[in-house]
This record gives sequence, C-alpha cells and structure tokens, in this order.
Amino acid sequence: MKLIVGLGNPGDEYKKTRHNIGFMIVDEYLGDIKYKEKYNGLYYISEINGEKVLFLKPQTYMNNSGICVRKFVDFYKIKHCDIMVVQDDLDLDLGIIKYKINSSSGGHNGIKSIIENLNGNDFFRMKVGISKNNNDIIDYVLGNMNNSEISKISFEKAKKSIEDFIIYDYNYVMNKFNGQ
Repeated sequence: MKLIVGLGNPGDEYKKTRHNIGFMIVDEYLGDIKYKEKYNGLYYISEINGEKVLFLKPQTYMNNSGICVRKFVDFYKIKHCDIMVVQDDLDLDLGIIKYKINSSSGGHNGIKSIIENLNGNDFFRMKVGISKNNNDIIDYVLGNMNNSEISKISFEKAKKSIEDFIIYDYNYVMNKFNGQ
C-alpha cells in the first residue's frame, strides 16, 4: 500500500494559502471525490494499477500532522519508503518541485512533526516551492496565493510524479523529475 499525504491546514480560511499546497495537489490529483474521516484526517482509498493507495489530508493543523500520519501508518502497516508527503517549501522558487528522502525538516513544522512521530525521516517528499519574501514568514505562508501564483505551480508534473511513485518507487521519481 502507498500513502500520499498532502500537508495543509483545515478550514476554508486556509484553502488557497501557500501552506496548503499539499492539500491543493492531492485535491487536484483526485478530482471530485468524497473523503472519509478517521484519526483526525480526511482520507480516500483507491486502487491504481493494481496498487492500493491511501490519500490523506491531516486535519490536525500543520504543526501536528505527524500524529495523524502515524495513526494511518500504524493501522495500515505502511512502510516508510511507501509514503510520499507533499509539502510547501520556502527555499524553492515559486512553482519549482524537488524530491527528497532522508532529509531534515528544513524548518517546516509539518515535516518536523512527521519525522518525530515516525521516528525517522526515511519517507519520500515532494517539495513545492512557494518562494520566500522579506515579510513575516507566518503571515506569508498563511497568506492566500493569487491566481498568477497558482498558475506557476506545475500541477501536471506533480500529478505525474504521484502516478510514477505509485507504479514504481521514489528512486524512479527522483531520477526522472529532479533537475527538470
């Protein structure tokens, strides 16, 4: 079983914020589906190319995302190498997507929570650039993206890399997409 986690904050007031890019990408990938609720998370299970796939949007707020992720990982007995976490990244230019495994949190509190709750950083990450500005970081990441900013996010690349992760593995995705 593969687990695709989109990071974000629950509630309509956060829907288009930079910190919610993980939610946006998972929603874009799945289209119009009805999520179920469990362990303080919204989830959807599908079978893709013969692989069972769990899509998850933790509803614990960003800083506690790992609590929800850990409950799903334990319940479904998911190996860490079969987890992809989609996150925003201040250190990447807007719209740039990079893939990492065995990496530090880089100051991202959602990733820090997942690392702490999984007792390791051996899960795969899709890091989506939201750029950095000189304003207050909290206000910036919780600020809404405008249509011009959203149009710079390569949802097609993100969707294709999710598909490839499901069919193949993280090594395939990193070799294919890093550097593009």
